[in-house]
Amino acid sequence: MLNFDKIKKSKKLILIAGPCVIENEKTTFEIAKKLKIISNKFEIPFIFKASYQKANRTKWNSYSGPGIDKGLEILKKIKDDLHLALTTDVHSVNDVKKVNKIIDIIQIPAFLSRQTDILVAAAKTNKIINVKKAPFLSGESCKFILQKINKSGNLNTIITERGNSFGYHNLIVDMRNIPIIKKNNVPVIIDATHSNQKPNQKTGKSGGTPKFIETIACAGIASGADGVFVETHPNPSLSLSDGSNMLKIDKLEPLIEKLIAIKKIIN
Repeated sequence: MLNFDKIKKSKKLILIAGPCVIENEKTTFEIAKKLKIISNKFEIPFIFKASYQKANRTKWNSYSGPGIDKGLEILKKIKDDLHLALTTDVHSVNDVKKVNKIIDIIQIPAFLSRQTDILVAAAKTNKIINVKKAPFLSGESCKFILQKINKSGNLNTIITERGNSFGYHNLIVDMRNIPIIKKNNVPVIIDATHSNQKPNQKTGKSGGTPKFIETIACAGIASGADGVFVETHPNPSLSLSDGSNMLKIDKLEPLIEKLIAIKKIIN
């Protein structure tokens, strides 16, 4: 089981990474194995992330995943076979109950980050909770998210910075949010891939600028973030979800090496 206090006190880079969504068992396992090799090489805490369902899709026919039952079955196999800590998104109170036995970190999607019933249900599991800060929230307003979780009896919360809306079709990351959120005495993760999204495109599919993933990640760690969140895939152009802002997995290792060097300097 993950130890929140060790994560909180660790000076090592925390890596949360994986595909946007479970496409199939084979591809998900391949990504998980590769990420385990990279994290073991650098001896850093690693949490594998993959979604069983993406509930927030623009178009009715966009691929959203295998569903919670099949998705959790695949994630449990990865956990048992590769001995990895897991995180996944939840979209309802019922989802929280279903993932509780398998998932180590319950992730609250950005657009549900103020949803009180989900936050309270997640808190009552006593698991670590990673809340993705919504693009309509300030760093200061995260204290109210934390209050909902803390008042429900859970002090094990991570906040992930993933950018703010900048007009209708763009996001921008205010790095000041990182030290602002850290004043609440919680770990902060920089989401280097979703921060590069181009949402609400006329095609009904988000765009992105993956060439700036390294820029966002490095700036985030230099600003005091405890770790990095990266969605990655062997071939992002063939990914069934969010491929336009994912990092090709072959590019992850040199990025991690650079982020570790930056973190050592600022510690």
